[in-house]
Amino acid sequence: MSQDFKQQIKTAIENPNLTGALGRFSEAYAVSRAKAYEGIDFQALRQRIAAIKGEAAGKLEELAERFTRQATAKGAKVFRTSQPEEVRAYILNLAAAKGLKRVVKSKSMASEEIHLNQALSQAGLEVKETDLGEWIIQLAGQRPSHMVMPAIHLTKEEVAEIFSKEVHERLASDIPRLVKVARRELRQKFLEADLGISGANIAVAETGTLVIMTNEGNARLVTSLPQTHVAIVGLEKLIERFEDIAPILTALPKSATSQLLTSYVTMITGPVPNTDGSPKDLHIILLDSHRTEMASDPVFKQALQCIRCASCLNVCPVFRLVGGHVFGDVYTGGIGTILTAWFDQLKRTEDIQGLCIGCGNCKEVCPACIDIPELIMELRRRLDKERPRSLGQKAAYAVVNNRRLFHGLLRAASLASKPLAKDGFIRHLPQFLGGDLAGFRSLPAIAAEPLRDLLPRLRQTPGRQKAVLYAGCLIDFAYPRVGQAVMEVLNRAGIEVVFPQGQTCCGAPARYAGAVEVAAKNARDNIEALLATPADYVVSACPTCTVALKETFGQDLAAQGWGDWLDRARELAAKTWDFSSLVKRLVAEGRLALPAALGLEPYTYHDSCHLKRSLGVQEEPRQLLIQAGYPLREMFESDMCCGMGGSYALKFPEIARPMLERKLSNIAQSGAPVVAMDCPGCLMQIQGGLDKQESPVRARHTAELLAQALRERS
Repeated sequence: MSQDFKQQIKTAIENPNLTGALGRFSEAYAVSRAKAYEGIDFQALRQRIAAIKGEAAGKLEELAERFTRQATAKGAKVFRTSQPEEVRAYILNLAAAKGLKRVVKSKSMASEEIHLNQALSQAGLEVKETDLGEWIIQLAGQRPSHMVMPAIHLTKEEVAEIFSKEVHERLASDIPRLVKVARRELRQKFLEADLGISGANIAVAETGTLVIMTNEGNARLVTSLPQTHVAIVGLEKLIERFEDIAPILTALPKSATSQLLTSYVTMITGPVPNTDGSPKDLHIILLDSHRTEMASDPVFKQALQCIRCASCLNVCPVFRLVGGHVFGDVYTGGIGTILTAWFDQLKRTEDIQGLCIGCGNCKEVCPACIDIPELIMELRRRLDKERPRSLGQKAAYAVVNNRRLFHGLLRAASLASKPLAKDGFIRHLPQFLGGDLAGFRSLPAIAAEPLRDLLPRLRQTPGRQKAVLYAGCLIDFAYPRVGQAVMEVLNRAGIEVVFPQGQTCCGAPARYAGAVEVAAKNARDNIEALLATPADYVVSACPTCTVALKETFGQDLAAQGWGDWLDRARELAAKTWDFSSLVKRLVAEGRLALPAALGLEPYTYHDSCHLKRSLGVQEEPRQLLIQAGYPLREMFESDMCCGMGGSYALKFPEIARPMLERKLSNIAQSGAPVVAMDCPGCLMQIQGGLDKQESPVRARHTAELLAQALRERS
């Protein structure tokens, strides 16, 4: 990661206006979006949009030809090109041939993508953006920070300063007054313009229709007042049928700005009459620029389903801290990272792809069902293949693929860190050991005795069933008490717990860094170890590990061409349970009784990202804890990432810190003396943060609280 990029992150996070504006919007958006979708089956709607856009992405060439025929037959001139420079040349040649000098533009991300404004201005044309946010950005000499709300990062005071310089008049930061100034300044530009340039939200192949959705009405003026209109349309905007407009029209405003419908929906089919009755000179430019290449890629094809609502940005915990000028390029956020890799070049995403923490918020709200986190994982895999690994990476991967060496080093670290540990925490590290790692949270001390040594010695009543416990690195070497609690709870249901000594790291750190072959080797070692002991269940108290066992082992093995391991990977996946789901099942079957214990403290619950969004488990741990006697006090944004993200907090501590601080504030405001969670990574982050703040709130794994309740009842 470049130092310049690190400085950009630091500058953004230290800008209270930026983080304040984005934070407030993000909080309000979640509430208003839910209200906008009331009474609508969002899952059915997004499946419909994914089907429409996915079908279109599979036949872009056919739809482009059909659209061209239909639009041409109705009087439009259609120009198709793969190259951004050809778009710029086409418009400049058109302007020169017709003597066009004054240009008004409505919002168009495709024009931003090809840097059109700069080319037109350099050729002597006067170019005015007319979308209010885009005009502000143009006057400020910046690029948009958000695909729907380009000036969201600016305060009203900053906008007042920008407008004051433009109109040579000192303006107060009064929003209605600023809007009036914008209307006054732009009105004359509309009337004087001889060329209007727009984008389009949808292009219908069946009818040759362009669909434009706006809130300010400026697109209607841009497309109707000038006698020449040029629409720049990326091929991904094509859909096949006119009836396919409806689902997109339903979802786009709700997902973008939480509106039921945009203020203006304009449909243009062929040239409309000018004010003097003559037909408008309508030019439609269909821009490819690597879109057909993307459509032919079996992994990235789904990104063309994007309807540019930017809901992924609105819910991203990283975006709301750093904004689009850091997280993205022309297109911003997670989806912007993917589009940048294709529309520009993969190398340009080397820094920005690392900003994705993989929480899955974007995937959950995307109205087109795009798995943005997984696509970013694929970017990392491809980047890993293209660039040489550092000596440090090679050494780390060699260690993690050698179980005996890896665990030996952890045992040695336990001994070496004893002088630094107190009360189970390492609160300060010498600078040469990476002192900033313990700067905003205390670190857990490595256990003097790992779970793999402890559990085999613990007395268990032989059960009629067996469960293999997959601990993962943190429970094994930092939180053996959590593994012991899992054993206690399952023993109460008549299940004996076994711990195969051959188990090792699940490979998640390597996989999330793009090193698939490293993760695949871990998968192979774990499959062999976990299936060696006959058992009814394989249980994990770590959601990240559970996802690996149930899903990614098979994916990584297949990616390496190790097909002979896939049947065993599927066998393991079928037996694997996350802790809370298995216990919920045992309670439902009457095999485990959880009568409420008396006097247990209230708790609040933190949803770990992998548990809720990858495994779909949310209510199970809450219901178990309530049934065990713990009253629930829900916290605000219980499912927002705590900033751990595996090794993310090590790579981006400046981002992880405010994410954790926000989480700790929400925990404190719940008033609960205990915060429960199902993820040892989240436990490390939150418990470490609470200790650093000297908070009286205690962080506990769900298994620990259930074991405690069962002991209280005994």
